[in-house]
Amino acid sequence: MNYSSTNGDAQVGSLREALFQTFSSNGGLLMPETINPLPKEFLSNLHTFSFQEICLKVCTNLFGDEIPEQDLEKIIEKAFDFEIPLVEIYEKQVYSLELFHGKTLSFKDVGMCFMAELITYFLEKDKENTTQKNKEVTVLVATTGDTGSATASAFFKKEGIKVYILYPKNKLSLLQEKQLNTWGENITALEIDGTFEDCQRLVKETVADKELNEKIQVMTSNSYNIARLLPQCLYYFWAIAQLKGEKRTAIFSVPSGNFGNITAGIIAKKMGLRISRFIAATNINDVVPQYLLNGSFEPRPAVRTISSSMDTGNPVNFRRLLTLYNHSYTRFSADIAGYRLTDRRTKNTLKDLYEGYDYLADPHSTVAYAALKNYLTPESEVGIFLATAHPAKYYEVVKQTIADVELEMPSFLEEALRKEKQIVSLSSKIDDLKVFLSEK
Repeated sequence: MNYSSTNGDAQVGSLREALFQTFSSNGGLLMPETINPLPKEFLSNLHTFSFQEICLKVCTNLFGDEIPEQDLEKIIEKAFDFEIPLVEIYEKQVYSLELFHGKTLSFKDVGMCFMAELITYFLEKDKENTTQKNKEVTVLVATTGDTGSATASAFFKKEGIKVYILYPKNKLSLLQEKQLNTWGENITALEIDGTFEDCQRLVKETVADKELNEKIQVMTSNSYNIARLLPQCLYYFWAIAQLKGEKRTAIFSVPSGNFGNITAGIIAKKMGLRISRFIAATNINDVVPQYLLNGSFEPRPAVRTISSSMDTGNPVNFRRLLTLYNHSYTRFSADIAGYRLTDRRTKNTLKDLYEGYDYLADPHSTVAYAALKNYLTPESEVGIFLATAHPAKYYEVVKQTIADVELEMPSFLEEALRKEKQIVSLSSKIDDLKVFLSEK
């Protein structure tokens, strides 16, 4: 499998190179050059396969023969030791795909755990091959919460891997911060005096810096990296499998910030999965829903909301989506609809979902549910919204919205709150970060 750039420059020749390199030579995002359809017999009988069997088939289709099948089986087994259940909300019409049963209680665990095992696999191979330079890697991640905690958990104490988590100063709740800055060992939390967009910029510029990469191998676990994004295709197949032969096609409503999640869904559809359409569900940071209305993409500074993981004014993966549709607005808008929700309507919907159907959701999942209700045609479609985070991760918002709800704090969050912070404070200047990494 070759990987091509969204900028149209030279190919990258392997999954391994795409993983460690992150960007093309001129800063483009990498994409599989071809997306091959899976056999129709496999797709029509998904409900007869286990999750691990589906993962192996899809990953082999995505990665080619670069990783021997027996090694890929081990990577999958190590990465996915948690459930991804499809939960019926009502009347075999609306379902929640719960992606928050991994250790850090968010959908980021899926891609991150797979990516961590993939890096470990290639580093171990490098020890056997003296011509390869990647004996140790530095992983940078920009976050407002979930991506950073999932990275820390997946890479914690992994040999040959150092992780630096960049998050904006004074922009996160205490609970969000504690999930990032209490790890120690090979995990370092960097509190950046700036915005989340500053953190993203620092990560991108550092990973692309050729001079720095002569000294240390730098990569990112943000969805800039195609190896983080591709495993997210897997749970779309597993969702359809759990419908057990349902004849109606599925419509997926996806909480969208940087749009990696929905990009993975589009790739799954291009592999032949029966999906009628997608809804890009956002908060008031709605540059993609606006694009879908008028064909004009106009990035702008992000506005802070209660669904903070979607607070992005210039989504990273929009370029990948354009590439998947050959920059055709007509084709793009035929497959994807846009929807935005204010904080007030998010709280009202969260409460209605709980009181009406006894289902407690976090703010991001709530936005997706509201969007699904707006678009679903139940006679011909089954509606699935992605539940991307455990409601306890947004404890304050949920308790403010539903005062009498019993919301037990999961052990992962309780442990984080008890630990002491370990923080390094830096400015938002690229030179300061580069000096810090060089000295480390």
